[in-house]
Amino acid sequence: MEDAIKEYLHFLQIERGLSVNTRKSYARDLDKYLHFLNEREELLSWNDVDRYVIMAFLQELYEEPQSAASIIRMISALRGFHQFLRQEQLTEQNPMQHIDTPKKAQKLPDILSVEEVTLLIETPDTTKPLGLRNRAILETMYATGLRVSELIGLKISDLHLTIGLLQTIGKGDKERIIPLGDHAIYWIEKYLSEGRPALVTSTSSVPELFVNHHGKSLSRQGIWKNLKQIVREAGIQKNITPHTLRHSFATHLLENGADLRIVQELLGHADISTTQIYTHITKKRMADVYKKHFPRA
Repeated sequence: MEDAIKEYLHFLQIERGLSVNTRKSYARDLDKYLHFLNEREELLSWNDVDRYVIMAFLQELYEEPQSAASIIRMISALRGFHQFLRQEQLTEQNPMQHIDTPKKAQKLPDILSVEEVTLLIETPDTTKPLGLRNRAILETMYATGLRVSELIGLKISDLHLTIGLLQTIGKGDKERIIPLGDHAIYWIEKYLSEGRPALVTSTSSVPELFVNHHGKSLSRQGIWKNLKQIVREAGIQKNITPHTLRHSFATHLLENGADLRIVQELLGHADISTTQIYTHITKKRMADVYKKHFPRA
């Protein structure tokens, strides 16, 4: 049974072109599913799996409890996997055919005001190499809306500062070109000339733009840890994650008249329905401003 999962993950890489992080997520979900089938149901063949077995597995997830988003992701993984088994004639039937996907409650992401973004970005001590790096990171994140995985994978060769652009590889290995504002360009150049040389030894060759205090490429955890520290120093009382700057980037663009399709392209969303959540945010903020400032609201 494990071999079928390995074949499917290979299919996702070669045929579907899914990113490493997405494939890892699928692998975790399918490993959990296989463990349930082997240990709880004592099944040894994919042909023995029917819709009642799957319903028992999903019920166990509900009881753990898992979030609705996690269960929806799991159902999506199982649906694709069983469809693959049927297409490859590894099973005689698809037990996921009559399993419904629960509706996902749409939660509006937290965002920062322009004033809060400015406070956050200006907090790092730019007299020190790591402070220069952190300032350049924050400027880049807010100016481009990059995902954390895209930010840590950004290479110096991906920068085209003279024409104000950078290129990145997003989900599904899709390349996109994103403009950079003057503030971001200024701080990236300052970091490259004054900050990065102090962090990277002359003997090492690190292609990534942003490095840690050892001169090695930054990790996701490193970005999160640094951001949490900067938020504390700034005195901002919101639960801010690296994605918060991405959300704020998109929302501020729309609030200032940007076209939804342009924002979709900048964020690298495959489907515009993903981008449309930001129109709900701008409407909610408009309503909040109205209630706060209009005397007869």
